[in-house]
Amino acid sequence: MAKLDLGALDQALEAAHQPALAAALVQMTGDLHWLRKEWTPTYTPLSRGETGVPEAEQAKFRAEAKAAILDWFAKGAPPTTTPDPAALRRMMSFVAGADIPENYADFLNDELAIGGQSSKDPQWTTPGLKDAARRMHVLVIGAGMSGLLTGIRLTQAGIDFEIVDKNADVGGTWLENTYPGCRVDSSNHIYSYSFEPNHNWPQHFSTQPVLLDYFRGVANRYDLRKKIRFETSVEEMVWDEGRAVWNVTVNTPAGSEKIVANSVITAVGQLNRPRLPDVKGRERFKGAAFHSAQWAHDVDLTGKRVAVIGTGASAFQFVPEIVGKVASLTVFQRTPPWGFPTAHYHEDVPAGMNWLLEHIPNYDKWYRFFLFWMVTDGLLDGVRADPAWAGDETAVSAANAMFRAMVAEALRMQTEGRPDLVDKVIPTYPIGGKRALLDNGVWIAALKRPNVELVTDAITEITESGIITADGTARDFDVIIYGTGFHASRFLYPMKIKGRGGADLHDTWDGDARAYLGMTTPGFPNLFMIYGPNTNIVVNGSIIFFSECSVRYILGCLKLLAETGANAMEPKAEVHDAFNIQVDAGNRLMAWGAPQVSSWYKNEKGRVSQNWPFALVDYWRATLAPDPQDFVLSKAREMAG
Repeated sequence: MAKLDLGALDQALEAAHQPALAAALVQMTGDLHWLRKEWTPTYTPLSRGETGVPEAEQAKFRAEAKAAILDWFAKGAPPTTTPDPAALRRMMSFVAGADIPENYADFLNDELAIGGQSSKDPQWTTPGLKDAARRMHVLVIGAGMSGLLTGIRLTQAGIDFEIVDKNADVGGTWLENTYPGCRVDSSNHIYSYSFEPNHNWPQHFSTQPVLLDYFRGVANRYDLRKKIRFETSVEEMVWDEGRAVWNVTVNTPAGSEKIVANSVITAVGQLNRPRLPDVKGRERFKGAAFHSAQWAHDVDLTGKRVAVIGTGASAFQFVPEIVGKVASLTVFQRTPPWGFPTAHYHEDVPAGMNWLLEHIPNYDKWYRFFLFWMVTDGLLDGVRADPAWAGDETAVSAANAMFRAMVAEALRMQTEGRPDLVDKVIPTYPIGGKRALLDNGVWIAALKRPNVELVTDAITEITESGIITADGTARDFDVIIYGTGFHASRFLYPMKIKGRGGADLHDTWDGDARAYLGMTTPGFPNLFMIYGPNTNIVVNGSIIFFSECSVRYILGCLKLLAETGANAMEPKAEVHDAFNIQVDAGNRLMAWGAPQVSSWYKNEKGRVSQNWPFALVDYWRATLAPDPQDFVLSKAREMAG
């Protein structure tokens, strides 16, 4: 074992999240005394995790932790202990700074995988399952975060599969979005696979190239590239009832081909088809114009008059990056975004933190747990509607109003010296009503620059030379950048999908996509969706968590087919409908479901088709394994006959 670097240890202890380290030390020493009352955290809302523990007590903790770690290394780094359930729950409550409800204990224990295993690991160990796996052929559509995850789990189960992707490489959204400033807005220590931690993230919220490198590295480590066909897009899928297979037509560089698969798993995401605004004259503009998701890197913005249409997540990131090089920047805003104060949004991870993650067993799991709890169900009450709320439409409950007041004050403070911006940057809709962003001050700082104008009048026309707004003002530009989002509600678009009896999936949905648990739809057997309808999250957690739950459930569905000898499965209509009634009712009681709120979370029917309105523990529990009673299981006609 390499000699312990005392300087690195001191640096690590200074950077440590002490409650997470305390839990790791419990396992290292087998002693619960690390969970002392005087070291129990009292977190400040919207802070970077300050524990509220007095500095003198923090110093005592560091001294004792150093002695314990030195002793552990001196003993040759022996195996750590596995706490019993009571101790584990006590450790969770300590790190969270609040009592963990009993119904969360098994969920969080599974996420921590303290014993080294998780319910998400496929267990296809019997001879019968192994034989069934070899006879399956699964088509996965998409080689982004969810598609790679699916490939890993199918490999572990021994199931034959292939992945197709329209792009030339893996990475999905992290390959396609290359605009300046593009970065993740979930902490990297939870925006990563639970089984593939990265102990060397350079920043807390890493940039697009770093994320792309992570997913490329995962694809290489699991040798997935040999199973992926790039530059291959799905045109049509047709269910063959006689053989119980999907006949899939794909377009490749060499032309059209057919793929036959027992099951199809879509991993195409929700935000991958850019949406341009329906504005008169848009095609007439003579200057350079592009969507932020299709950034034109050959267009030099230096010294140009630039218009940005939209103030969503992408604009929030790229505007501060380009404002210093353009001659002028005019930002056209329909509604302002809520930006959660996040001082460390662009900060590097301290070297000492990376040392701890790499060298202290279980610290990475407990730090991930801290982040997971603080940004998951801990925030949910702040965006939940109270039916008895008697306040105005800027909030949906007393807790939501308090949440709003905190964030609004942070935004107001940033406008100092520019009172004209106050009403333009503080939203009038409830916090949580639309996608909330992370804010370290650079957005409003950019808007305050002398070469920037924030325009809130509606755009009525785009001309050859610029943009005209509703007040009649015409402004000329050299470049227009559209930060106008995506066709989020067009799930699985533009693929043509024909199910039982030739039913068309998009006709069946009629602009209102629905699925049981966001994954399966009656009449479309063996078609499984990841990141499908009502599996998006607004304030609580990382989408990777949802993907891992979904893939576990889908592998469970394939296992159910193998165990029963059935060739096809689809949810019962009554199960599907009851689930959607429940989800709709839940969404009506969230800020994003409030009638005064309009956003891309709602489809053309006015229904929230994107979001999961309940706690993460509810989705985890619902997706542990499929209930055979929820499905119609059948055999292929040719086999049955």
